[in-house]
Amino acid sequence: MSEFRCGFVALVGRPNVGKSTLLNTLLGHKVSIVTPKPQTTRHRILGIDSGPQAQIMFIDTPGLHRGQKRALNRAMNRAASSSMTDADIVVTVFEAMQWRDEDQDVLDRAVASGRPLIAAVSKVDKVQPRSALMPYLQQLSARADFAEIIPISSPQGTNLETLRSSLIERLPEGPPLFPEEQLSDRSERFQVAEIIREKFMLRLRDEIPYGLTVEVEAMESTGSLRRIAAVVWLERDSQKGIVIGKGGAQLKACGTAARQDLERHFACSVHLDLRVKVKENWADRERELQGFGFDQE
Repeated sequence: MSEFRCGFVALVGRPNVGKSTLLNTLLGHKVSIVTPKPQTTRHRILGIDSGPQAQIMFIDTPGLHRGQKRALNRAMNRAASSSMTDADIVVTVFEAMQWRDEDQDVLDRAVASGRPLIAAVSKVDKVQPRSALMPYLQQLSARADFAEIIPISSPQGTNLETLRSSLIERLPEGPPLFPEEQLSDRSERFQVAEIIREKFMLRLRDEIPYGLTVEVEAMESTGSLRRIAAVVWLERDSQKGIVIGKGGAQLKACGTAARQDLERHFACSVHLDLRVKVKENWADRERELQGFGFDQE
């Protein structure tokens, strides 16, 4: 295969199957935040993998889920579904030894997209005994006409090069669309906001992070120092005490963790100013979601 290839690959699956971890591992760089909580990814994020044979634009998507009551959930599902339509290949990510109703929903939508399907079966390093995996793979192969089914482990790097090669073989011929050094289509402000949000998701109890979003108001660099001002938006006044914590301890801890991560990201000192504000029921309002960048992708 001598011709250069270039195309879009949608990574889809139910929440928390390992799509973002897979993307970050394939790129060797963190472009999507990762937490143990479902629905961490809210936007579709382009991760660009440039190599000598091909440029693969991976589209990391929010986990497809059945919750449609809130405007935020509907926006996330729309982002995931539209990504399949825009892709040249769809990679459906399923967790080894698991099959839920939402997995079937993902598969149904992927098949309906009409795109070539590759199944990536994640977390195979956790399957014991390993021989138990084969019946699962056989059952999966009977569910749809997959071009290939590839067992993977992102932490261990299992079969990731096999997956990459399989994708390259099926991409259309064409020149690269992005500079070789570019890793994502997302702005620095978006990446900063996501890093900050990740720290709150990791530290706060389950019900709070889903009513929390982050908006970067200002960023400026002076010498080796980068100053960042950001707002942590909540849905209700009652959430402020939990997010700020006694004597500001929770806010300080999340801010410190975010600042340290941002210093690694930018390779310079960072001064981070965080404020907490309330925008009532923002996750239920389409207009507010558009203001936070949803449905503009």
